[in-house]
Amino acid sequence: MTLRGAAPLLAALGAVAVVLAAYLGLGGASYDPTPIADPCETRAWRSPDGVDEAIEQIALSGLDGAACELGVSREELVLALRDDEALAVFAESRGLERDDAERAVSEALGRAVDDAVEADVLPGLLAGVVKGTVGRIPPWLLIEALERLGGALR
Repeated sequence: MTLRGAAPLLAALGAVAVVLAAYLGLGGASYDPTPIADPCETRAWRSPDGVDEAIEQIALSGLDGAACELGVSREELVLALRDDEALAVFAESRGLERDDAERAVSEALGRAVDDAVEADVLPGLLAGVVKGTVGRIPPWLLIEALERLGGALR
């Protein structure tokens, strides 16, 4: 192989060395994934910019509360709430009755609404409507409705 024939190979090796040096220089060798947040850790209420952000905080706070009570991560609970079948599988795998899982979500969302009223994030009149709805709608439908409502308000 001539020097001219080796030039592309040497250029490629040089490019790989530059990328590798940048990767290592930016901490690539010590990558640690972001840990999943503890759902039992109390989070401060932010000042939302509109009803959609208030709904988002209520949903996240309620899901945190339910996840804490059920001893799972919020992410695991959200996946379990995607539909009726997923919730049944989740409850069975955790040795729970499905009704207990639903109750935990509904009660936690009700507490989150109360917290939102106390933090002046949600008006009391609207809170009454939301709390009345929380107890009557299955959790997966409620989460879906909150997501759609938040998207519609943007």
